[in-house]
Amino acid sequence: MKRILLLVTGLLSLTLTAQQSYYNDVNLTLTGTQLRDALAAKVINTHSNSLSYSEIWDAIRNTDEDPINPNNVVLLYGWENGSDGDVTNDASRDKNDNGGNVGDWNREHTFANSLANPDLDASGQSGPPYSDAHNLRSTDVQRNGQRGSRLFGAGSGNSGVSGTEWYPGDATAGGTDWRGDVARIVMYMYIRYGNQCAPNLVAVGTQNSVDSNMIDLLLEWNAADPVSAIEDARNTYHEDIFNATAQGNRNPFIDNPRLATRIWGGTPAEDRWGIYSSDTQAPTVPTNVMVSNETSNTIDVSWDASTDNVAVTEYDVYVDATFYQTVTSTSITVTGLSASTMYDFTVAAKDAEGNTSAQSGIVSGTTLAGGSVGADLYFSEYIEGSSFNKALEIANFTGSTIDLNDAGNVYTLKISTNGNAMWNSTYSFPMGATINDGDVYVIGHGSLAICTGVVDDSNNTITGFNGNDAIGLFKNDVLIDILGTLGDGSTYAENTTLVRKPSINSPNTTYTASEWDSFPSNTCDDLGMHTQTLNVATFEASEFSIYPNPTNGDFVYINTKNNVEITAINVFDIAGRQVISQNNSSNQINVGGLQQGMYLLQLQIGNETVTKKLIKQ
Repeated sequence: MKRILLLVTGLLSLTLTAQQSYYNDVNLTLTGTQLRDALAAKVINTHSNSLSYSEIWDAIRNTDEDPINPNNVVLLYGWENGSDGDVTNDASRDKNDNGGNVGDWNREHTFANSLANPDLDASGQSGPPYSDAHNLRSTDVQRNGQRGSRLFGAGSGNSGVSGTEWYPGDATAGGTDWRGDVARIVMYMYIRYGNQCAPNLVAVGTQNSVDSNMIDLLLEWNAADPVSAIEDARNTYHEDIFNATAQGNRNPFIDNPRLATRIWGGTPAEDRWGIYSSDTQAPTVPTNVMVSNETSNTIDVSWDASTDNVAVTEYDVYVDATFYQTVTSTSITVTGLSASTMYDFTVAAKDAEGNTSAQSGIVSGTTLAGGSVGADLYFSEYIEGSSFNKALEIANFTGSTIDLNDAGNVYTLKISTNGNAMWNSTYSFPMGATINDGDVYVIGHGSLAICTGVVDDSNNTITGFNGNDAIGLFKNDVLIDILGTLGDGSTYAENTTLVRKPSINSPNTTYTASEWDSFPSNTCDDLGMHTQTLNVATFEASEFSIYPNPTNGDFVYINTKNNVEITAINVFDIAGRQVISQNNSSNQINVGGLQQGMYLLQLQIGNETVTKKLIKQ
């Protein structure tokens, strides 16, 4: 946490010149998972006093005391001095105003109880890990409720909901930076309780290459937000077992944030001990740089990991000799490229001390021609409505039934949130999922309150999107269609329903707004069906008329131009439910059983469909 208010305090030193004696028996020259495990043993063995949940009230009054007003405690996620009338964003509160009512502060499980596996209070236990004081912070009751059990995710500005996740808050809007506090608490809980509190259970983002349980976003937060006086006070209090509500152990990542870099890599965090700053040797140059998965505007670049005498933490990627982006993994998807263009790529490695290798040898890649990628599945509808009213529809007009998990052609969806230049999450379709020719496949958020009859995406991995999140349809991990622009982050469809125009008959790897019709929020009249207009030549040959229309009788008759054969007739109500289906042996259909209203009459002509409205009086 970084607060302007804390600059006045001189009670605690914010920069240490050597590690505390607490770590004398830890081999601090270790790196990677070996250092993680050594620190885990230390904090476990020194956790000599198990506090009860009720004792946390007194512990917090001591450890979270406001340096400006010793009668108050500092509130996690808060940023305002109490003058705006909104108690939920207050930066501090009277120590004795604790409880569960509006205006009170309570005990926030930074690593949420229900996100642990098993829960922190599994089997009804009231001691650790449920009452581990390093995890519990004073928080406004209502703000604690707003966070609930949301996972931590990327965002900007003051604390609050970001997409479907919770953002702790930073100082960009004049508030308080809580990112480091949260990251260091999650790291502590991981080494203290192992996989029960794995970081990927409580945060979303890129998986760490050293330790698959770690999320790189937490490493970024740890480096970006320096340790505060409050964090130091918590550690000092809890190491001293003579304090009535002390645990006996410390959070190593508060004592030296660089320990996280030593273990998991990433942007070098502050070395408060000054013992990791003697390395002047650059990492080895990245080798075996390769390009793959070229589209009209993206190219994947990968390389073999470099080595160093400390730890390689990140790589700088260059496009045509110009810096493009820093990544912690050994691959990247370069976006925003021009179609049918050759690009040169090089990569340089960096270690935890900021030493940088020479750039790798140049590897070249050429993007594909722009526009459509040929006949295949494509997005046909997108709903980004109020609350969790979110759904995606995928259409099949390929001429055959598509198995979404066929061994040779596996389809997936991927999402990139808030302008991230890489795909954050992948949605795999259930085994056995298929789309018939001329039909659609719909998934919706698990809390969808509109549009009945959709497939439930119970994990909400994809359908938690917002109007600025890019969503890609992939075939064999190659992008074939996209909503939004990867790496852009600008809003393209907020509180909006988009329906692909009937004239569009193939996917497109470049989001093109002119391909979509836009409708008001929560519109779902067309969800569950899609019409594709035939090309001009075919349409003229298959033009048809319905009579009588409107009808109040039992039969309607269909005339086609040039007597083109109709192979199937289907009728749908306006909710998208199929009410009549027949393999056609004559150009008439019995509608006597239909109630009054408007319907869609769909004719199958070869591998294509054409639709007209039918009114039953």
